[in-house]
Amino acid sequence: MSDELRELWNEVVVIPDFPMPGISFKDISGILANPVTFGITVRAWADAVRPERPSMVVGIEARGFPLGGALAYELGCGFVSLRKEGKLPRDVHRREYVLEYGTSILEIHRDALNADDRVVIVDDVLATGGTACAAVDLVRESGAAVTSVALIMDLPFLEGRAALEGKGVRVHALIDDDGAPYPNP
Repeated sequence: MSDELRELWNEVVVIPDFPMPGISFKDISGILANPVTFGITVRAWADAVRPERPSMVVGIEARGFPLGGALAYELGCGFVSLRKEGKLPRDVHRREYVLEYGTSILEIHRDALNADDRVVIVDDVLATGGTACAAVDLVRESGAAVTSVALIMDLPFLEGRAALEGKGVRVHALIDDDGAPYPNP
């Protein structure tokens, strides 16, 4: 699988000074656009999380939607969206969090999950862990158990993995910020 995971990096475009000076943005859009690398991503995650017996996949807006939807389909699970503030029509749980370059708010419908659900959270890139940790908190506030977080890329120098592991959550990242297959436990 590590040879296949190396193919993911070929689809990543590094954009310096975006969205602000000093940030080196890793655009994973090419992974989604290429059916081969999109499939590699979903199959690698499915292999990693299947033993956790998830019942739901939660995707973080925005790239967690197509990625999480594909993983949910592959696993035979349901899918729930975590949205940015003000986009959900019913009662919500909400969480403000700090990003690498600002703050934001995530929301989930209060009735989206229940105590019987075992959840894998999906997003594209793990930076500081702010978004992923807010997602973990929202899923737990909904009464469900978080089994793990699945990501395409981990930016290890920003220590997001440590933040998630501090919450007792497994992390399944496929590549690091240099394109090397990530050594998952």
